[in-house]
Amino acid sequence: MSQALAFYLEEHAPTVAAPERLIYAVTALDDFWGILPVSAIKGETCRRYAAHRARAVGTVRRELGTLQAALNHCEREGYLLGAPKVTLPAKPPARERWMTRQEAAWLIRAARALNKDGRHLADFIHHGLYTGSRKATILAMHINTQSVIGGHVDTVNGVLYRRPQGKRETAKRQTPARLPRRYLAHMRRMASNGRLYVVERRVVVGGVEHRAMVSDVRKGWKRAVALAGEMAADRDIHIDLSDCTPHVLKHTAITWALQRGATAWDAAGYFGTSVETIHRVYGHHSPDWQASAVDAMDSRG
Repeated sequence: MSQALAFYLEEHAPTVAAPERLIYAVTALDDFWGILPVSAIKGETCRRYAAHRARAVGTVRRELGTLQAALNHCEREGYLLGAPKVTLPAKPPARERWMTRQEAAWLIRAARALNKDGRHLADFIHHGLYTGSRKATILAMHINTQSVIGGHVDTVNGVLYRRPQGKRETAKRQTPARLPRRYLAHMRRMASNGRLYVVERRVVVGGVEHRAMVSDVRKGWKRAVALAGEMAADRDIHIDLSDCTPHVLKHTAITWALQRGATAWDAAGYFGTSVETIHRVYGHHSPDWQASAVDAMDSRG
């Protein structure tokens, strides 16, 4: 099996937009499957792999999907006479956790109260709530400058470009979006103050201050989540954000948009998500959800 994975990695990695993800998946697969023959692939061994990995179901599904893709590639290229069927674990239910406006407000207050991570974490949260972009996209977002490593905000024309310059489109769609008027005004103020990135920090090198991208917000996010609960409790308000990760910002943005009357079509385009996903995961938040069916059932005609 190790050779099949190696063929796939060598021949397919140069064609994908994010080869590092493919390398990570193949490395994990080879650790378990490498010494096994292709004939060992069956439901029982796939389930053993899932237990061996002890990772989230979504992660295991993606890795086993890579294994299937590797086998299919080797069959097409003539390295294998046939590609066995890889058994995937059941798809987990869609995550529906989203923040209320009260929860989001307390999280932003807590972020601003942090000494070291406050300013850039608050900027990260604001961008997520207004654009519904993914964590990596937000952290790589430039202001008024195109880049091969991140998208950019065009404050002149009011357009958000999530995809880096020259990057191919992937399953994680990074479509352009018009910026809401209020947030665009905020972005223009940031640009006028010399900001280079939506989420940035100041570093001093040789006595000279530089603006730098923020590589991650995990520590600051964890501290802000805990602090938000403490700050709210001081006002006799109970909130629990312990189950919130940065990806909840995307869920929250889409949910709020639908609650305010956005159509599934426009929401899909704005947030870079398929219409099918909008209907399946978020549709029930829309005030027009199943409206025609309910009207039909109410009709006496």
